[in-house]
Amino acid sequence: MAYEELRERGLVEESRPDFRQISTLLARALRDLSTARANVSIDKEWAYTIAYQAMLRAGKAIVMAEGWRPRGRDQARTIVLLVGEILGEEARSLVNGFDRMRRKRQDFMEEPETPIPRYEVEGALKDAQFLIEKLVDFAREKNPQLALL
Repeated sequence: MAYEELRERGLVEESRPDFRQISTLLARALRDLSTARANVSIDKEWAYTIAYQAMLRAGKAIVMAEGWRPRGRDQARTIVLLVGEILGEEARSLVNGFDRMRRKRQDFMEEPETPIPRYEVEGALKDAQFLIEKLVDFAREKNPQLALL
């Protein structure tokens, strides 16, 4: 789905990239990922949720770096769609995993007794690490001053 179509549907608006805010989001995503890893032995479902949140923050940063701001009710879904557009076909399976995490996280928030197997949590942490690193590299290409991250 192209940016223009999302804009016509009212899901995104153009905005000027604020690289200070983008840097803050990326740094927080990296901290969230560390927090998720630290929580696996305490509460694996919550670790999964934190890993997803880290991916979402990094995704939002990249969307903002591209000059877009998500709008409306389902911003997380919009961010996933836009990350897919930005990263392209080569990252399809990674973005599909991100979207599965989005849905599973929502299920967990609505039904907190829903277990998430440990192997799935560990896979989510690996995917989150890979996606966040990819998005940080992408942001650095957009603004080399972000190399301080």
